Amino acid sequence: MKPAGYLAGGIAGLVLVPVVGIALIAGVAEAQQQATAAATPAAAGGLIGGAVPAAYAAAVAKAGVSCPALSPALLAAQLQTESGWNPAAVSLVGAQGVAQFMPGTWPGWGRDENGDGTASPFDPADAIPAAARYDCALAAQVAGVPGDVQQLMLAAYNAGPGAVLAAHGVPPIAETQSYVAAITRLAATYAAPVAVAVAAPATGRAATIIGVALSFRGTPYLWGGSTPGGFDCSGLTSYAYAAAGVTLPRTSQAQQAAATPVSDPRPGDLVFMGGSGTGTATHVGIVIGGGLMVDAPHPRSVVRIEPYNWPDLAGFGRVT
Repeated sequence: MKPAGYLAGGIAGLVLVPVVGIALIAGVAEAQQQATAAATPAAAGGLIGGAVPAAYAAAVAKAGVSCPALSPALLAAQLQTESGWNPAAVSLVGAQGVAQFMPGTWPGWGRDENGDGTASPFDPADAIPAAARYDCALAAQVAGVPGDVQQLMLAAYNAGPGAVLAAHGVPPIAETQSYVAAITRLAATYAAPVAVAVAAPATGRAATIIGVALSFRGTPYLWGGSTPGGFDCSGLTSYAYAAAGVTLPRTSQAQQAAATPVSDPRPGDLVFMGGSGTGTATHVGIVIGGGLMVDAPHPRSVVRIEPYNWPDLAGFGRVT
């Protein structure tokens, strides 16, 4: 299938851990207690609660375990990349629906899953299981090719199994390589993190920064937002730091350039994603410990907790 566009991914988080210390002003302390005691519910199938649109969550959780090469998180990331969860999407080359099936491919995989009398690529109830079936069939076709079976499966979905077999791996097609990379990254943000213990609780200024950021869990993402009405990634970090008396530049790139790079991240430090050098980050979050961050990831998401071990992790920064 031809992707309809690449979207940065993931939504709310699940964590049952203490993440900040007790040396906080009363309002921040209350926010911390709430964040520690009450996590965002997890969806079925190991998905982060609220990550997948509610109308499709059950179908993704069920179809995502159709074969060992697939997972609900990977399928969710694929569907987002294909269509942005738009069941009426039609690409420039004619791919249709939430899973972007080409008209010539659909009849071999589509079924009337919900008993409405029609098997349609524009009906997510039909298209989501069909995408999973097709993924699994492709995984079987490329199983003998060296490499990561999930990446090979995704490459086959995008470029066709023949291209993967001919290349003996992910083919050197820019679109396909971008497609595989985008979905691999997104899958990590859809998977519900396992509860972990924070190695060292934050204190002082770091506790204030984290507490303020956590108090906005569930706040909708807003491009350019830097107020409680909505945040983008750098808007959240600059707002939380300002509450602790620290002024940050407004963008993730400028924040990366202003921070001192560190290899031993502590709670309250900044974590950067993307880019190829200082000042080129495309995303920023706040380290809370235990391999986790609080961030505002992308449109149609909310402020949440998630692991920061993204494939494009660019490093950590400390502002003193």
